[in-house]
Amino acid sequence: MPLDGRGLMRRMLGELGEAGYDYLAGIEIEYYIVRLDTDLVLPENAGFTPPPPQVSIFELGYQYLSEVRLDSVAGTLEAIRDGLSAIGLPPRSMEDEWGPGQMEFSFSPIGGLAAADAVVLFRSAVKQICQRRGLLATFMCRPALPNFFSSGWHLHESLLSPGDGRNVFASEDDYLSATGRQFVAGLLEHAIPMTVFATPTVNGYKRFRPYSFAPDRVCWALENRGTLVRVQGAPGDLNSHVENRMGEPAANPYLYMAANIAAGLDGIRRKLEPPAPVEADPYAAEAVPLPTSLAGAVAALAQDGFFRKAFGDTLVDYLLQMKRAELARHDAAVAENPPLEGQDVTDWEMNEYFEFY
Repeated sequence: MPLDGRGLMRRMLGELGEAGYDYLAGIEIEYYIVRLDTDLVLPENAGFTPPPPQVSIFELGYQYLSEVRLDSVAGTLEAIRDGLSAIGLPPRSMEDEWGPGQMEFSFSPIGGLAAADAVVLFRSAVKQICQRRGLLATFMCRPALPNFFSSGWHLHESLLSPGDGRNVFASEDDYLSATGRQFVAGLLEHAIPMTVFATPTVNGYKRFRPYSFAPDRVCWALENRGTLVRVQGAPGDLNSHVENRMGEPAANPYLYMAANIAAGLDGIRRKLEPPAPVEADPYAAEAVPLPTSLAGAVAALAQDGFFRKAFGDTLVDYLLQMKRAELARHDAAVAENPPLEGQDVTDWEMNEYFEFY
């Protein structure tokens, strides 16, 4: 099945295994919880796409990890924790993030295909548990609500030796091994055409902004949240790994992870060396900018030969067709209903992504 994203990831994992490595991923996803103010849906609003539901704030933002804020959301977070634990996905951490009702969950590292499966189960379970409590969980990157900020999906990754489970990114005398640096080099080399797999919606590109803890260009660094690839580790640290900060919460996990595996493995096979890591301001670094729109990302993938060869013409052509259709609907809606001056997120984006994603 050439359009099977799960089958694609299984194939990429197979290629990785033939090269002598197993894949380990750490999942860290941000999302919003809001209160549903009414369950009334008028018949004229029941078509596709429906208007976004009326909502209000679930919890105040700017919480600085206040125990008062955390206590007020505890009942819901505990229900989500228990529900996730019941399906075999106990969270590693749950926190009330910066925005009003913005949450961040992380999970202990998960190996192989199960890592992507976990993301699908996580998002579905969270939305259903919240719905039963009169709430809406949305994995839309940047909702068009006052004082809301963008949410991201940070993908932590390392490769293991199948024989002994050793982390091959760890090094005794450096913060990342030679293999780890080659993996990083592959991620950076293929970052621009990879963007569609990591950020597949019109809305997700509102996140790539300077000084937003999200990347806006292709660079990497040690322990810097402003770069595309962040290395977490130290000499002798057995848990040294890389973190791709490109993704949005609504990304297809099979395509996102498969793209990372393919790009990183290419770096290893070709023994690529990454450019010097950023040591100062990543938003001032001389580096290739990330696409600023889905249209730009689609154009980059259309011109790319690497992912076409790795994933197959059928899947890439189909994805490009779907994304172009999405852009056409967006452009038609904006032409018919132009956004107000200063309006960052269009009404079409809220209709398309807010409730469904």
